[in-house]
Amino acid sequence: MESSFNDQFEQHGQWRRAFAQQLKQLAQWMDAQELMDAAVQERLQRLEAQVRSDKIMVAFVAEFSRGKSELINAIFFANYGRRIMPASPGRTTMCPTELGYDSTEPPTLRLLPIETRLQAPSLSEWRLRRDTWVTLPLDIHHAAEIAEAIEKVAQVRKVSLDEARALGFWHDELPEDNPFPDAHGQVEVPMWRHAIINMPHPLLKDGLVILDTPGLNAVGAEPELTVNLISQAHAVVFILGADTGVTRSDLAIWREHLAAPQGSNDARLVVLNKIDTLWDALSTPELVRTQLQRQCATSAQLLGVTTAQVLPVSAQKGLLAKITSDDALLQASGLPRLEAALAHGIMGQRQAILRAAVAAGVSSLNVEMTRVFNIRRRDLDDQMLELRSLRGKNASVIESMRSRIEQEQTEFNCSAAKIQAVRTVHLRLLQDVFLQLGAKALKEHMRSLVEALQQKGLKLGVRKQYAETFEHLGATLDAAQAAATEIQAMLGGTFNQLNAEFGFSLQVPAPPRMEQFSADLARIQESHLQYLSLGNALKLANSDFAERLGRALFMRVRAVLESAANDLELWSKTATAQLDAQLRERRRSFTRRIEAVDRIQSAASGLVERIAEIEESEAALSRLQQRLQAHTQQLLALSAGASTVPRVLPASAPDVAAVVAAA
Repeated sequence: MESSFNDQFEQHGQWRRAFAQQLKQLAQWMDAQELMDAAVQERLQRLEAQVRSDKIMVAFVAEFSRGKSELINAIFFANYGRRIMPASPGRTTMCPTELGYDSTEPPTLRLLPIETRLQAPSLSEWRLRRDTWVTLPLDIHHAAEIAEAIEKVAQVRKVSLDEARALGFWHDELPEDNPFPDAHGQVEVPMWRHAIINMPHPLLKDGLVILDTPGLNAVGAEPELTVNLISQAHAVVFILGADTGVTRSDLAIWREHLAAPQGSNDARLVVLNKIDTLWDALSTPELVRTQLQRQCATSAQLLGVTTAQVLPVSAQKGLLAKITSDDALLQASGLPRLEAALAHGIMGQRQAILRAAVAAGVSSLNVEMTRVFNIRRRDLDDQMLELRSLRGKNASVIESMRSRIEQEQTEFNCSAAKIQAVRTVHLRLLQDVFLQLGAKALKEHMRSLVEALQQKGLKLGVRKQYAETFEHLGATLDAAQAAATEIQAMLGGTFNQLNAEFGFSLQVPAPPRMEQFSADLARIQESHLQYLSLGNALKLANSDFAERLGRALFMRVRAVLESAANDLELWSKTATAQLDAQLRERRRSFTRRIEAVDRIQSAASGLVERIAEIEESEAALSRLQQRLQAHTQQLLALSAGASTVPRVLPASAPDVAAVVAAA
């Protein structure tokens, strides 16, 4: 039997933790060998943080009563021996619910009151306002108490039509989507706007984040869900009823909120749930199989996905089978096939991305460290040639050499002013780029669009304004790319001059490409277009909804621009760290050379001893480089897909003493 999603995810978590630990120990070892500079340190820290804190989000989306919460129970929480997410008949999960784990927080259920919809801040902003949330502790040792606490996400309350209208649950222009009023003219709305569950479940501790979203009204009223959360999920599981197939409301959710941009739905899985409703004594297994195949094909055609992405499942039978260890029922439920699709498809893609990032980081580290070793080796060679030329020379020749070294040192120190001037220009250009990518500039880019969204009534010209805004944002990234190229050319000229004058081996790395961030903006633009269609014109006319849409858009675009700025900052540090390292090594070399001449002048045996020291330093440097290459090659092998848990590196080594003594 294939390993389940839980098993696959646990193995992935073990790999990440062990790999992060090995990266940390490599950084400690390099620091002990005095191989660490600011850029290398930041690169390793970022890489370790990326591996250690990597998250995989799986979003479950469905209309009410499709068995979504039961499916979550069956895949992730069967080991509790009972239901954890509320899954009784009727409407259960009434507000979007995130399940994850943050080790810095106690196990809790946090609930955001629905009344916050009446205020301007976005969900991202409300997350930072801890006092607004209702926080309930979770007793992680008792499954029944966890389930009882989580049942609160299903709480509702009765409100008047005016309140429902203000909260976004009643639309006069869309009567078919409205809830049914009771005898007193009131309607049910969720008590909570959003729920965050923090619990140390093994999968959640390994980086899994589960997003449980209720039906069309809740998804449509929270643009931040589709713009920020669902659109960034690594997998979206869309649940249909096997007995009903794709209903009108199902199709509305898919087309308006879930269909991937440009028809690319690879990260979408469609589940035909409740296939057990077709199991009865009057239907043969062949007939049931034919019905399911026809339903899968029809659903795939309507949703624009492949039939391989439509999976028939019985979540209830799958949960029961896991709890009772009934392998035959588990296979009949179809749950193992869905878990395999999640494990090998969606999670496999995420693993490939993470491993590629690790491989690129380690390869870059190798290039930078090779340059450092070459600098040290060249300085040792220069010192060796200098000392061997003193054999058999008298005191006046040795004194003359000392004077020449001091003169070289003086000339070298005089270049500091020119280098500082280049640094000043470099930092000014970089600061200009950061301002272009900053929040203040973004607000200015979006000002016209925000004003268009804030207009009352139908916003007929907003689509044009929207396109112009993203055109300006794209131009901002192009300008950042041009500025980075200008900085690279300026540094390149300075580096070439220093290489010629002082024998350095400085080389400006290529600036980060902005194409990936432009692609991110294109995806954001595409995901928002659904809200600007004629079908959503009435919804967009609601000023509160339009304001939430604008805020969600701002937060998402800001994250993209901040990522671009972070990449440019790391690139800049990498370039200047080379210069700092070679300046530092050259100053150390001058000091060692003068000390060596002084020792030779004071003792007849000093020359022989110093030559022997340098020979030993060269041998130690070679050993040090071999060890670093062995460590990084092991990391590269692991990033290429090795499934074994990485061996722990030694935290330190004695090689540094001889190298530092002579370098």
